[in-house]
Amino acid sequence: MDTPASGSSHAKIILIGEHSVVYHQPAIALPLPAVRENVTLTFRADGVQQLVSRYYTGVRQAGPKQLTGINHLIDELLKRFNAADIGFDLAINSHLPAERGMGSSAATAVAIIRALYQFLEQPLSHEQLLADANISEIIIHGNPSGIDVATASAENPIWFVAGTQPVTIPFYMHGYLVVADSGIHGQTGLAVKAVAQLRESDPQLADQAIKGLGQLTYAAKTALANDRLSDLGTVFDRAQVQLKRLGVSHERLDEMIAIARENGALGAKLTGGGMGGCMICLAANESTATRIRLALANYGVAQSWVQPLKSEETK
Repeated sequence: MDTPASGSSHAKIILIGEHSVVYHQPAIALPLPAVRENVTLTFRADGVQQLVSRYYTGVRQAGPKQLTGINHLIDELLKRFNAADIGFDLAINSHLPAERGMGSSAATAVAIIRALYQFLEQPLSHEQLLADANISEIIIHGNPSGIDVATASAENPIWFVAGTQPVTIPFYMHGYLVVADSGIHGQTGLAVKAVAQLRESDPQLADQAIKGLGQLTYAAKTALANDRLSDLGTVFDRAQVQLKRLGVSHERLDEMIAIARENGALGAKLTGGGMGGCMICLAANESTATRIRLALANYGVAQSWVQPLKSEETK
């Protein structure tokens, strides 16, 4: 407790399966260690609990409504370890943009939990980490799937089917993933509603697209397990066709995807809820990934990241 404690986590993206996962098809989420979140906890003797972040700096308990979930999580943990009156500065340094489908709230929870357990000199199992992170996720999201928390604390891709526990899947993939922020807040709720309405107005089209995305998710799983980057690129392109059929893309995302393909991307698609948010694409090498990022920057994309797809093992 005398020395600062720290905890870290990272972003996540939905590789494939967004929207179809709502209708019992599988989805794959990918940890994004290139986009990190770090939390530092430092003891203070005056008993004040201060939060320092890009959104709010001040006494933790007086923070804005957006901090309700995180504050409740901290309260629960401090109560559990009889440390409710301890003073500290909690500094959050995050590179995750909010409301872009990158799991920012889950990443914050995971990093805070790791820092607090270290600060209070308590052992932390992975199972306990997942359970604790859901304390804030339930408040923030109502009925979280668990995929954000699982991926924010994972090293390998996560396979997820609604109603089941997320599990890691084999990962033997080399290449580069480019993630680019459209600058537009994702509208997950609106997009989910649009898909539900399409299922009523044109059930055949909607169900074909949803089942198609499910089949493509299985194909992506096979590609990830066998280092087939070009196959995964084809899956991305085909998934984007289905997502557009569902009406969840956005003109800016479509333009960004076209730019990525024109500059060497092996495949590109939206990621997350859609109607804004982020685009992802695949590049065979780092120079191509850089060329894609530069082309997107010239188009006006302010934020993009490159994640090397390097598994711990090779086949």
